[in-house]
Amino acid sequence: MSVAEEKVTKYDGYNLHTVKTDKFKTNTIVVKWKAPIIEETATLRALLPYVLQNSSNKYPTTAALRSYLEELYGATFFIDLSKKGDYQVISFSLEIANEKFLSDPEPLLKKGVDFLAEILFHPNADGKSFAQKPVDDEKRALKQRIQSIYDDKMRYANFRLIEEMFKGEPYALGVNGEAEKVDAITSEKLYEYYETARKEDQIDIFIVGDIEEDEIASYINEKLPFEQRTVTAGERAVHNQVKEKEVKEVQDVKQGKLHIGYRTNVLYGDEDYFALQVFNGIYGGFSHSKLFLNVREKESLAYYAASRIESHKGLLMVLSGIDQQNYEKAVSIIKEQLELMKQGDFTEDEIMQTKAVTHNQMLETLDTSRGMIEVFYHNAVSGVDVDMSHWLQSISKVTKEEIQNVAKKIELDTIYFLSGSEGNN
Repeated sequence: MSVAEEKVTKYDGYNLHTVKTDKFKTNTIVVKWKAPIIEETATLRALLPYVLQNSSNKYPTTAALRSYLEELYGATFFIDLSKKGDYQVISFSLEIANEKFLSDPEPLLKKGVDFLAEILFHPNADGKSFAQKPVDDEKRALKQRIQSIYDDKMRYANFRLIEEMFKGEPYALGVNGEAEKVDAITSEKLYEYYETARKEDQIDIFIVGDIEEDEIASYINEKLPFEQRTVTAGERAVHNQVKEKEVKEVQDVKQGKLHIGYRTNVLYGDEDYFALQVFNGIYGGFSHSKLFLNVREKESLAYYAASRIESHKGLLMVLSGIDQQNYEKAVSIIKEQLELMKQGDFTEDEIMQTKAVTHNQMLETLDTSRGMIEVFYHNAVSGVDVDMSHWLQSISKVTKEEIQNVAKKIELDTIYFLSGSEGNN
């Protein structure tokens, strides 16, 4: 079957990824800045994209900036911050109507590139520091984003699990940085970091739509003049020794959060990565999985029970919401289901069903321009090249023995349980 393909062109300062497709009536441009997570700069990096998004030299207020986007037939512009393995990734995304579908022949795509050039190269700054008001506004908003993790107990439990598992490693840091470091950020310090990031980050520019690839590539190269740089390939994630520890925390919560972290010892691009994907689907990834059926449905122990993989860190997380008195039994069943996977106690029907759902899930992701970009970006992060047709074929070829073997590599690291005080549950 035909799956969208990307064309990758390396320029001095960035990699350009183009995907020519007539599937969408919009064109999407995403500029991704990638750098290692470093404790000293993580909070600066978390603040930077929001300040850049707030205003620019040409559009000195958020209202002026948003008004211009409306003029571009309601183009949408937003930023995102994520962790991919040991990297902190900033994404600047613009989705804009394709002028081929409009009566007005205005070159909207080029105007979109001009807008991104304004945001990225002409910020609301004087060459030494950012304008003070946007920085102050966004510092307040950043503190609220960090606080929101503590207010959402499922996200908090996940954050605490990772913090405990990777204590002493950069990966333990939250993507939004540390609240206690926000106040110390000055407009000058942030601008200095912006200059460094713009010149040293790995930059990947994605454009998806019904485009003339050579023409838009030439225009992007002219308008987004990222300086030449040498980006050193990051080392493959190295795991500290497995600790097998248990961490319990008490707060005023009605429902306990039991989150368990395992080391998979498998990374994106490894030979057994595809077997790990199928393993996760059978174990806890989907509604037909062993965790869902045994922990939630059969035993009625959990309000939710699922597992997910962080492909660039070799991490498997089991997430469940339980009553406090069910802790021991829930932990026992979660461990037992993994042991059964290691013993090969799953059927060909389960494998087939999981492959079908995994296959459909990937096709659904590739059915949106943003989803397509996120899938292709895995290659840029990992430094390996996994073609999407190969991805789908490899999933379909995974054998029971391969699933069992990849399960045997998985090691328990940390059990984290957030519960209410006795009597709360």
